Amino acid sequence: MAYVPPPHRSQNWLLRKPSARGPGGIVAAQALAAAEAGVEMLRMGGTAADAAVATAFALAAVEPWNSGLGGIGFAQVMRPGGPAETFDFGPIAPRGLDPSAFRLTGRVASDLFAWPEVEGDINVHGPKSFCIPSAVAGYALLHERHGRLPIRDVLAPAVALARRGLPADWFTTLKIASSAAILRLYPESARMYLPGGLPPVPPYQGAPGFLPLGRLADTLERLQQAGLRDFYEGEIARAIAADVAAMEGFLSAEDLAGCRARVLPALAAPWRGGRTLMLANGLTAAPTLMRVLEGMRDAPWAAKPDAAWFAHLARILRAAYAERLAGLGDAEPAAAESCTTHLTVADRDGMMVAMTTTLLSSMGSRVVLPATGILMNNGIMWFDPRPGARNAIAPGKRPLCNMCPVIAVRDGAPEIALGASGGRRIMASVFQMLSFVADFGMDPEEAAHHPRIDVSGPEGVTADRRLGPEVIAALAADAAVTEVEHAVLPVNFACPNLILQRDGQRIGITDAMSPWSAALHA
Repeated sequence: MAYVPPPHRSQNWLLRKPSARGPGGIVAAQALAAAEAGVEMLRMGGTAADAAVATAFALAAVEPWNSGLGGIGFAQVMRPGGPAETFDFGPIAPRGLDPSAFRLTGRVASDLFAWPEVEGDINVHGPKSFCIPSAVAGYALLHERHGRLPIRDVLAPAVALARRGLPADWFTTLKIASSAAILRLYPESARMYLPGGLPPVPPYQGAPGFLPLGRLADTLERLQQAGLRDFYEGEIARAIAADVAAMEGFLSAEDLAGCRARVLPALAAPWRGGRTLMLANGLTAAPTLMRVLEGMRDAPWAAKPDAAWFAHLARILRAAYAERLAGLGDAEPAAAESCTTHLTVADRDGMMVAMTTTLLSSMGSRVVLPATGILMNNGIMWFDPRPGARNAIAPGKRPLCNMCPVIAVRDGAPEIALGASGGRRIMASVFQMLSFVADFGMDPEEAAHHPRIDVSGPEGVTADRRLGPEVIAALAADAAVTEVEHAVLPVNFACPNLILQRDGQRIGITDAMSPWSAALHA
């Protein structure tokens, strides 16, 4: 009899991610050190906006592959009794971008990206892949409108963390090694992240060291002293423009000087239990999430998410993605190695912030600008390189994104704030986490550990094998099912975090499979 090996399990363990609980403020982020930076702002009397901005800047030093000064993003913000706002600092193509530079080879891209291949992959990495880096403008506007502490204090943790350097543990080795083949093509990136030409490796025993981050600490310190607008109109802006010009990229000093974040009214969607969901305005996943909400109102709701509920959700998600791709154009190749970050904050006064920021791919463009230490985004990869496509490359254009920060409102006050990282997988993750807590009454910690499905397109479904045979069979009755592990790598599901506030108490939780993530109580 021939032996058939069982499916390989990369993580043969049971683990628990701790939640944060209490009456004070909470910060949930994908890196513990960044969450600590935000909590420090709350302890100093800062608002949720101060904490969110401090956390976001800190992430540039402790989780550089996901976000940073060279990135973009969206945030949902609401005070009790106030309006829900969308802070849109999403991607915009440089005004001098030349679409004819992105010549197609006639093949499908040879790496993880499913777009038609562009000669030299210049839309995927390198200086021509940069969108205008609007993250700092977004943080500045959020701080200006809702912050309380001086920006010098808000930036202090990020400066200190950048001076210390990137923790060089096993997770850093994993993340850098995943991008090493392209990082080595760009001199400053290779110098910083590939010492001796190889990814840094932690010691076999003892505490890991720290990896120097080039000029990043100097840049953050300059922002402390000169203010955040220096990034776009001052010394830092001139250094960025000079480096990009030397690399023959499209991003210019004029693009930086004209960069502004904007505040839009959040999109309101009525939901079960007397709640209203405040969704991100702009070119986000919100229109697709609205279709899912419409389709799930008549779902077979039971005491817990069962086989019938998951099967119904999978059908609705497939239909919603079919509509999105037909009507809006693609926002991102289905298999793209998207490495966004999400943070959620609530302060003791009840203000909530849900912020999603990204460089798009892991390590973005893989280009570190030598004069500033800034790792730049590869936002041009959001555009379809085929001329004439709905989401085609064009100068000054905003591409469609998959970010999906949400605030759920009940009785006029923000009750739940959440979001996730993970490209196309974000929206399905956000809906399930929200529903587990709001509709099924799960504690946030229970919800974070509950197995989920992912549907990121009009066909097929990915299912956590822990869902069990009954759920898997119900899913398979309608579409092909791929059973997977929820693991550190491969990243088969988005990475959500969530804060619930009710009756003066708050509970925060982060993604169970993200090794560095943490929710902390002030």
